[in-house]
Amino acid sequence: MDFSYSSEQQQISDSVEKICAGFDDDYWLKRDQSGEFPFDFYQQMADGGWLGIALPEAYGGAGLGVTEAAIMMHAVANSSGAMSAASSIHINIFGPHPVAVFGSEEQKQRWLPDLIAGKKRCCFGVTEPDAGLNTTAITTRAVRCDDGYVAHGKKIWTSTAMQADKIMLLTRTAPKSEGKRPTDGLTLFYTDLDRKYCDVRSIPKMGRAAVDSCEVFIDGLPIPESDLIGEEGQGFYYLLHSLNPERILVASEAIGIGRNALARASEYAKQRVVFDRPIGQNQAIQHPLAINWMELESAWLMAMRAASLYDQEQSCGIEANAAKYLAGEAGFKACTQAVMTHGGMGYAKEFHVERLLREVMITRLAPVSPQLILCNIAEKALGLPKSY
Repeated sequence: MDFSYSSEQQQISDSVEKICAGFDDDYWLKRDQSGEFPFDFYQQMADGGWLGIALPEAYGGAGLGVTEAAIMMHAVANSSGAMSAASSIHINIFGPHPVAVFGSEEQKQRWLPDLIAGKKRCCFGVTEPDAGLNTTAITTRAVRCDDGYVAHGKKIWTSTAMQADKIMLLTRTAPKSEGKRPTDGLTLFYTDLDRKYCDVRSIPKMGRAAVDSCEVFIDGLPIPESDLIGEEGQGFYYLLHSLNPERILVASEAIGIGRNALARASEYAKQRVVFDRPIGQNQAIQHPLAINWMELESAWLMAMRAASLYDQEQSCGIEANAAKYLAGEAGFKACTQAVMTHGGMGYAKEFHVERLLREVMITRLAPVSPQLILCNIAEKALGLPKSY
């Protein structure tokens, strides 16, 4: 069993790190303060071909697996950009996966090359204010008309919607009561985010200011028949194909941010002298950081295991959920400890660890809560009765 990177994987990590190195702490601090989207970083990643790392070569992608995508996103999150950098490109990595798997050849040719080249930006319209993680409870409707559909509804926590040209939109085309299963009647579209019919409002939030999170109010959005992905009523099952990869990518990002924070804390502990000795010589400083290192390394092994299973087309739901949970917790603890290691200076923006702590919170909350993952592991791994 080999846990080392292949030469190709090492090259991916090195190349992405080189791009990220051009965007330093000051760059991302300014973006955090201004809320300006990192267009130049986004475009450099697009120009390098990284937005299509897991998309088919036939449409301009690299055709690589989720393992390589996770390695790439880990390198991005372990840079000065942390979650702001990762989130600016995250949706492009596996967001278009339903198109690549279930879209028609015409749709793939029409949509994927522009996404990969960074000419078009997409957002993910799934979560709703009154549904949360209970996706089957969404109420956004798409009603058939002569030349397609007309959609009405609202979405929330739609990242990058302020910049997006397109939206991956999950709607109901049939009432929940009419299906054999609650997931029946959900339909997936990839269509224009037309501001004439969509009111997009940014949500003020605690971190990652440079990458917006939005409410989207949809009032009569026309959707051509040609923008329907796959079959009507099967949208939930199409989304399932991208859920495990997303959990793996979020795990790799949480670990990257945690390692970023741990490196900053360790360096500060070497340099900061109190009572004529570096604080890193004190076990009260050393031991928590050592625990952080072990937890991050353990989470990385689980993330790579989940990615390997996915790329081998084996079941990986338990492992992907476990990786997301372990990484979210380990990343959060490492960032918290980094602030504590810096003491009062950890609260100051100039040392950046407070920014990492604010941003790593996302990886605990989304795309699924720690508590729901624990329920899933109890049920699927341990065979315990379903609790919800």
